[in-house]
Amino acid sequence: MSNREIVVENLVKRYGGDVLAVKDVSFRVKSGEIFGFLGPNGAGKSTTVAMLTTLILPTDGRATVAGFDVAKQASEVRQIAGVALQEIGIDPLMKSTELLTIQGQVFGMSRKQAQERARELLDLVKLSDVVDRRVGKYSGGMRRRLDLALALVHEPSVLFLDEPTTGLDPASRRDIWSEVRRLNKRLGITIFLTTQYLEEADELADRIAIINGGRIAAEGTPAELKAQMGTESINLTFGDVNSVAQAAQVLTDLGARMQEDRKTLRLYLKGAANAVPAVVTRLQNANLSLSSLTLTQPTLDDVFLKVTGKRLESDATPEETAA
Repeated sequence: MSNREIVVENLVKRYGGDVLAVKDVSFRVKSGEIFGFLGPNGAGKSTTVAMLTTLILPTDGRATVAGFDVAKQASEVRQIAGVALQEIGIDPLMKSTELLTIQGQVFGMSRKQAQERARELLDLVKLSDVVDRRVGKYSGGMRRRLDLALALVHEPSVLFLDEPTTGLDPASRRDIWSEVRRLNKRLGITIFLTTQYLEEADELADRIAIINGGRIAAEGTPAELKAQMGTESINLTFGDVNSVAQAAQVLTDLGARMQEDRKTLRLYLKGAANAVPAVVTRLQNANLSLSSLTLTQPTLDDVFLKVTGKRLESDATPEETAA
């Protein structure tokens, strides 16, 4: 299938007549692209994904996945889209080949075809050496790779990955990143990625959209979004929040865009390195003591903080297991 786009036009989701969870959202995901979709809790991210995967109906607007309307052609969308949800029910007593074979038969394959597809996928996600192990004995990284295989059984054109590395240790997380890249390059699948790790979005996504308050607050490539912040930032950390507010007043005429974040004040301006001596002098004259000063390039964390007013925080506890 040549059309592997996701097109969202003025999408709206209303609950109970008064609560607008998604407000006139529009964006386009190109065929073969990895698209990162970010947002704080309650921003409308999960609701948008639920509409795109036909789990709930939109109140207004239109969305198509690979050319099929999510409201009018839901069954067709399910046939061409793979979905790997964060919480997936996998029987721990079963083996990977059994699970994949059942999934294949659900999509209309004969048992023989489903078994052949299972072998192909286990080789693809590098689990062919553990086919005799019950999945309850798999590590976190292995289970996530099995999730990917299950989502790929019917050879989807579009793959929705809902926080694919939540709860994994850093090494396992990077293994999943490699797998996602490989699937995208080898199979040309369009990948719609939600994640609570900004580093993950920066590493994987060709483009990113940030939703906040039910609306798209920013969209672009990671480089474009970071460039909007300025070339560098001076990060000033103090012992208390009051000192941050005082420092912002002392430095207000430097021409920098400022961002207060707990005990840290960030100054975004061109030639930030050259401005450091003047900044330090002003703070000393105002009797404001610094805990630390760092000079950094803009990150997606800075972008997220700017457009949402908060950090993208994870409550996940990494599993102490290897991939």
